[in-house]
Amino acid sequence: MPVTYSNYLKLDELLSLQQPRSAGPEHDEMLFIVIHQVYELWFKEMLHELAYLAQLLRTNDTPRALHTLKRILTVLKVMVAQIDVLETMTPLEFLSFRDRLESGSGFQSFQFRELEFVLGVKHPAALARYPEGSEPRRRLETRYREPTLWDAFLAYLAGNQYSVPASLRGRDVTRLPEPSREMQQVLITVYRTNPAVASLCERLVDLDEGIMEWRYRHVKMVQRTIGTKAGTGGTAGAEYLETTLNKPAFPDLWAIRTEL
Repeated sequence: MPVTYSNYLKLDELLSLQQPRSAGPEHDEMLFIVIHQVYELWFKEMLHELAYLAQLLRTNDTPRALHTLKRILTVLKVMVAQIDVLETMTPLEFLSFRDRLESGSGFQSFQFRELEFVLGVKHPAALARYPEGSEPRRRLETRYREPTLWDAFLAYLAGNQYSVPASLRGRDVTRLPEPSREMQQVLITVYRTNPAVASLCERLVDLDEGIMEWRYRHVKMVQRTIGTKAGTGGTAGAEYLETTLNKPAFPDLWAIRTEL
């Protein structure tokens, strides 16, 4: 069979995956399903690109790393913009099918948890939410043990002859990076002496800010849709999501701002 647009993209399978559970079905459930399936595809692409970025950083390939970061940031803008589409659904329209979600919740997205782990936000409790031996659990356990994007960035700085503290190069990769005065001094030197490396640092700040923007927009969307009600699946809803705001993955890149 010759390759066609349809069979290459497996459109028959893809377009059969939107299966509303509500009676009728309720009109807005289709939008809800499509938006969240698209999010999962973007999470997959982000994980794909971040793995490539880490590889480029470790091989000291600045031009390709910058290009890959540009792509990641562009995808992230699309992800944030998708919330505008979801917000066209009113609270009553969501309530018309919400009960059909039963215990389902975006909180269960293992790919988003993988994305958090890659960026260094690793919560051991997240592993326990998935059955032992399941594919999501296996993937998260692997991510939990792996170095993060920050660790790849430290290797990149070392490859550019900067004196990254040994304690940071050998840090516990299961923990969120802690602010380091030594590291901040290295970064200040980078910004003052090496525009190319400083440009890459700025793109990482863009990435960190973009993730925080996505979290903020997500919180406001949930508040707009269900207010202070509990989330689907018994989660805390907006109350929990608010606790994730304003927590940078790369604190040293933010801490140096007052000294440049």
